Amino acid sequence: MTDRELDCIKIKNLEVFAKHGVFPEENKLGQKFLINASVYTATRQAGLKDDLTNSINYGEMARFITDFMMEHTCKLIEAAAEQMARALLIRFPAMEKITLEILKPWAPVGLPLETVSVEITRGWHFAYIAVGSNLGDRGEYIRKGVEALGENEDCILEGESKIITTKPYGGVEQPDFLNGMLKIRTLLPPMELLELLHQIERGANRERKIHWGPRTLDLDIIFYDDWIVDEKDLQIPHPDMQNREFVLKPLAELAPYYRHPLTGKTVGQMLQEL
Repeated sequence: MTDRELDCIKIKNLEVFAKHGVFPEENKLGQKFLINASVYTATRQAGLKDDLTNSINYGEMARFITDFMMEHTCKLIEAAAEQMARALLIRFPAMEKITLEILKPWAPVGLPLETVSVEITRGWHFAYIAVGSNLGDRGEYIRKGVEALGENEDCILEGESKIITTKPYGGVEQPDFLNGMLKIRTLLPPMELLELLHQIERGANRERKIHWGPRTLDLDIIFYDDWIVDEKDLQIPHPDMQNREFVLKPLAELAPYYRHPLTGKTVGQMLQEL
């Protein structure tokens, strides 16, 4: 998430009549829902200039929420919240994060309760993606991989380093690589982002036969905000990045002062030490 100071715009108890629910009659007859939204964005320029174009129009946002709730039908309010949060973040680019609550006052549970609700928080994240290729038309594989990533609505390409030629890493005899670095904004959590990258690699006929072996396209998550992830199939920050000039050199072009969340060293420092 961005390090900028964020402000909050709130919509409280927006009333919408829509058709969401597990039971068939809920999908046919509909019922009342209440929507609360806390939207995080930078409002300072709007405040200084008294100009709505520098902020998010809460009237447009309220209308968007109303139309979305009325035009879509979900069994679960969890699904309605998830889909609507994503749609709002894509529709309003200045929105960095949103906490969205959907309340269901007429929940058919047969018990005296005031309301049932689901509240979620979703937002944009920054990630740095290393890209490489050493088989076939290396430049074309990289170009198509970057293009495929940029075409996904959940990802926005923010920066792209120069492509450099590097020697193979890991001791396997193979052709030289082309390597680069991408900076993206993404709505995808780390494991879903990893699956998207693997999907793009498969589209480039990537085969995983030899560890550190040749490949048509390689896409690796180096940083994801300042998160530390330690899963079987994914480690963030990339555990060997500090030993790889082909990672650090293009990364330093985009983010020389980005600090490793475990060591505290900047990308520039790691490159200098290597």
